[in-house]
Amino acid sequence: MSDTYAVFGNPIVQSKSPVIHRQFCEQTGEDMTYTKQLVAEGDFNIAANAFFKDGGHGLNITAPFKQDAFAYATSLTERAQRAGAVNLLTRQVDGSVTGDTTDGVGMINDMLNLGWELSGKRVLVLGAGGAVRGVLEPLLGQNPVELCIANRTASKAEELARDFHDLGSVAGSSLEALAGKQFDVVINGTSASLHGSLPPLPDDLLAPNAACYDMMYAANPTIFMDWATEHGATKVADGLGMLVGQAAESFYAWRHIRPEVVPVITQLRRKMSDAKNK
Repeated sequence: MSDTYAVFGNPIVQSKSPVIHRQFCEQTGEDMTYTKQLVAEGDFNIAANAFFKDGGHGLNITAPFKQDAFAYATSLTERAQRAGAVNLLTRQVDGSVTGDTTDGVGMINDMLNLGWELSGKRVLVLGAGGAVRGVLEPLLGQNPVELCIANRTASKAEELARDFHDLGSVAGSSLEALAGKQFDVVINGTSASLHGSLPPLPDDLLAPNAACYDMMYAANPTIFMDWATEHGATKVADGLGMLVGQAAESFYAWRHIRPEVVPVITQLRRKMSDAKNK
């Protein structure tokens, strides 16, 4: 009987995780099933208990349940404790459940696969929500010379900076305080691309040969990607590779085999493009 895995979310119909893990299984020959499950808000613990009681081996968690998963886990990895959220639950042999976060590692691995350099660079992260918190530790692990978190509400960015200051040079600021500053790498961790609007950004924000990364993804370039191209970025990417990368980290945690991500990203991109053109 195949080992069983799933992704919990609400909504969940849009999730590409089952497709991604199916391709990982085809690559590696692993025998497992992976489904997506719509969970009613307020029912996370009930659904997770039922899943693991029925023999489930592991769960991926998407919005809005990452904090629920954090509270549900019997134990947490250090990076999950830092992030304050969990997107990966794994049932151990003794029945306990370990919580982890793979979003940040997925993003960093995608950037490195794209040939981007982070060490010694000036990095700006836009936003101060849960998505940003989840990527700060692995970002700082790349040893940027400077990491700035900018947010509409400066106090939220400053609080995040304090929480991670022991890991490197990190500061929080308002968006207005970006005037006159330049960065080598700019990461959009806001939901602006989902709503088709950008926070106000200085026209001279990007240093020469800057790279810009949107944690959101779509069939067409996002509004942030368009802004980056218009303002001189030489490298621009969305978060599809981050999605596949975090899934690959989950797969590795569960199956102890590291799948290839580039063929999966390429196939997903092709399917998204075909669907757009129909």
